Amino acid sequence: MPFDKTVVVPLDPDATFDLVTRPDRLRRWQTVAARVDLQAGGEYRWTVVPGHSAAGTFREVVPGKRVVFTWGWEGDEELPPGSSTVTVTLTPAAGGTEVRLVHDGLNTEQAARHAEGWNHYLDRLVGAAQTSDAGPDDWAAAPDPLDELSSAEATLAIVQRVLRGVTADDMSRQTACTEFTVSQLADHLAGSITALGGAAGATFDDDPGKPVEARIADLAQPALEAWRSRGLDGTVTIGPNDIPATVATGILSIEFLVHAWDFAAATGAEVAVSEPLAEYVLALTHKIITPEGRKAVGFDDPVPAPHTSDAVTRLIAYTGRHPVPAA
Repeated sequence: MPFDKTVVVPLDPDATFDLVTRPDRLRRWQTVAARVDLQAGGEYRWTVVPGHSAAGTFREVVPGKRVVFTWGWEGDEELPPGSSTVTVTLTPAAGGTEVRLVHDGLNTEQAARHAEGWNHYLDRLVGAAQTSDAGPDDWAAAPDPLDELSSAEATLAIVQRVLRGVTADDMSRQTACTEFTVSQLADHLAGSITALGGAAGATFDDDPGKPVEARIADLAQPALEAWRSRGLDGTVTIGPNDIPATVATGILSIEFLVHAWDFAAATGAEVAVSEPLAEYVLALTHKIITPEGRKAVGFDDPVPAPHTSDAVTRLIAYTGRHPVPAA
């Protein structure tokens, strides 16, 4: 039973094609992270929401007109990667481009579930076309269940959104990390991602010349994909130390969320974090950043915060920063 829906977006077909195929555009409305080899026979992997990644192969790619790809979900025995087909057709229309999405190869129950998803994301596609960014996705805000990996994916979405607004003029601004400007903090975060992702077997091609959001996103995607493939059992080696895999992935959540706040505080951006996610990362932080170890990893002494403060404020205070409430 196919899903079939058409929307009109206020962009020309070429810009619309970019919006539905390019990783940097997909992150503005549909995905947390995306790997795309945009050619017939090329593979893709999209983390649509934390804990749920779609994957498949491109069958047809006609820039500005049409893209056809197989579709399925990692870890789903009923609809695994490659088991259904999505066709997106673009047609010039008054005021923009008509986008028709047809999803074939679904049974009745699957079609109903995917209809809910596609309706949600096609609405966000229209929003992204109108304003360049659809804004935070409520579906990605509070993964259920939460674990170290889904938390890392959810907090990645937050830091990427903050970094999307960083300009060239912002790069020299001082951050709450007294030793780092925005540019230096981006380098630090890139180094953390490659070290932690490399422990799971990821390989990287870092380009410091990219826009900062694209740089961090393009490093985080292979890091988190490698961790999804490896899993959370056992230990990994980082430098001279063997640490639990859960600690390594937990550090990613802390890095993403705390530094999202740092970048936002330096540039005047807002940080939108769900309370369940912030509480989870706060608990990870208390577990991982021990009083005796905090100096070794560059955290100042905790700053007092009222017990009635939200979880982000308490998290930021615990890491030695002087917090302001999250948006």
